[in-house]
Amino acid sequence: MPYHCVECKLQTGEEDKVVSTKEFAGMKYCSTRGGVQGWDFRDVLFSGYAPDGGMFMPESIPTVSPVTLRRWSGLSYPKLVMEVASIFIPSQLIPRKDLEVLIGSALSGFSVPDVIRTVQLKDGLTILELFHGDTLAFKDLAMTCTVQFLNYFLQKEKRRATVLVGTSGDTGGSAIQSAKGTSGLDVVVVYPRGRITQIQEKHMITCLEDNVHVFAADGSSDDIDQPLRRLFADQELVKSHGLMSLNSVNWSRIMIQLVHFIYAYLRLMGVEQVEACMPELEVVVPTGGAGNLAAGFIVKQMGLPLRLVAMVNANDIVHRTVTSGDFSMAANVTQTLAPAIDIQDPYNMERVFWLLLGRNGALVKNMMEEFQHSHAHTLLEKHHKLLSHIVSTGTVNDDGIVETMRRCWEDNQYVLCPHTAVAVWHHYHCPHSANLPRCYMATASPAKFQEAVQRAGLTFDLPEAVRALDTLASRYQNLDRSVNWCNDWEQKLRETIQSVSSARKNGLTYYS
Repeated sequence: MPYHCVECKLQTGEEDKVVSTKEFAGMKYCSTRGGVQGWDFRDVLFSGYAPDGGMFMPESIPTVSPVTLRRWSGLSYPKLVMEVASIFIPSQLIPRKDLEVLIGSALSGFSVPDVIRTVQLKDGLTILELFHGDTLAFKDLAMTCTVQFLNYFLQKEKRRATVLVGTSGDTGGSAIQSAKGTSGLDVVVVYPRGRITQIQEKHMITCLEDNVHVFAADGSSDDIDQPLRRLFADQELVKSHGLMSLNSVNWSRIMIQLVHFIYAYLRLMGVEQVEACMPELEVVVPTGGAGNLAAGFIVKQMGLPLRLVAMVNANDIVHRTVTSGDFSMAANVTQTLAPAIDIQDPYNMERVFWLLLGRNGALVKNMMEEFQHSHAHTLLEKHHKLLSHIVSTGTVNDDGIVETMRRCWEDNQYVLCPHTAVAVWHHYHCPHSANLPRCYMATASPAKFQEAVQRAGLTFDLPEAVRALDTLASRYQNLDRSVNWCNDWEQKLRETIQSVSSARKNGLTYYS
């Protein structure tokens, strides 16, 4: 079905109007803080944070009609990615035939036929498995596509870029595996030493490709974000070395994550029978940086009737924000059995606030600058009510994670990863009406989290590719804790970026 048949609406703040695909050719992006407008997808792809410190979002959100959903209902996951990406990437930048090749190549190496899959378990427990890529985490889905988009432009423009990634566990490995060996791209990854699992660490440090540079930092993932923000704020450094982000700061990552919600809705709700009033689906996500929450909220604004539930571990800033308006960081990041969501700075909440507050960049700028300065902000009562209306939350400690993993095994002989268990805890503790279907996003394979599996008294056979990691050599550098650790880390990363860039300009390899 050619995309030009799809009917969508464009939410512009004015009266909604039905627009054709040709009109989507003008899709532009702006900063959540109001200082940047009119950027195209290519510029946003290579940017990470906006120059004003904000995050990029589409200037207008297309609304997908029931007619469109019925047309999409039989599509495979890769074809659905193609349709959704076509809305946000104008064909002048990436022609449709090229986009189809890029997405096909990105999603060709997954271990299940349709890339992702739904699993129906006892008592209405439905799991959406998103972890069948190389690093066994959902981030492989968006990362592989995003790297393909990057490489497309780099080859076309005969230029290079440097990716700088801070990771709480899964993002770094996914970025490395997606970009390793790419001739026009260097990847600099910083991970929190001792705060991730051995398998997460080995997915990063065992990659010896010349374009991969890994740093182990003596601190939390939130600590890592501080020097990275400084580096991205240095516009001379960004421009001189093509510096960019592959965290979910990057709009392309969020764009692909929209598809997870749309795919779940199409698979579970029987939309081919829907005429006008579409039934509601509750989607429960484990969240740290709030990327999936932001994606779900965007999909709601696109017209899908979703009820969103964001589940967190002991690092409960998102839960406190939704339940009491307390958007403040705890003194320290708590290490839990679900390390990929051990985050106290859920940066994608900025996108949520921007949508929630009617795209008011000035208001979001004031909120986020206060938060970054004092690590605290109290939502106005009217803003808190708006937020609590569009999402509900819960928080789960390690005992709850273990209990959920055990119970799911006893009921279904199905092993959850600890992050997915954070979401599925909701199934066992928050009964729901049979008239409201639920879907739980499984963000990683239990193979990556053997400590949690063992704590639950369970076993899970490791895939051969994971067992092989133990036999591989490793390479990384330490970022040690010092009195001026933030400045020291920033300087060491800056020097690496500059020296790698110099080597490339001279046609040299970086590692001897």
